[in-house]
Amino acid sequence: MPNATRIELSAAQRAELERVRSSHSKAYMRERASGVLKVAEGQSVRQVAEYGLLKRHEPETVSGWIKVYQQQGLAGWSIKAGRGRKASFFP
Repeated sequence: MPNATRIELSAAQRAELERVRSSHSKAYMRERASGVLKVAEGQSVRQVAEYGLLKRHEPETVSGWIKVYQQQGLAGWSIKAGRGRKASFFP
């Protein structure tokens, strides 16, 4: 059985995530911040992924959010340029 994912946040990190959760312009950033905060408060990744957010996610997805946040901070969550479907017709 895999180990439980735990995250320890400093006061500055917690404040940053709470600010993003409540007022960021992108919904996916608000959702990711909310998920990380819930895991930091002691909920399991599985519980947050299945019941703690507006829509169900795989536990691996929430674990990925935590891992990226620990390594790169909020900048790691932004969608990078060049991602997504390319235009089939260029005028």
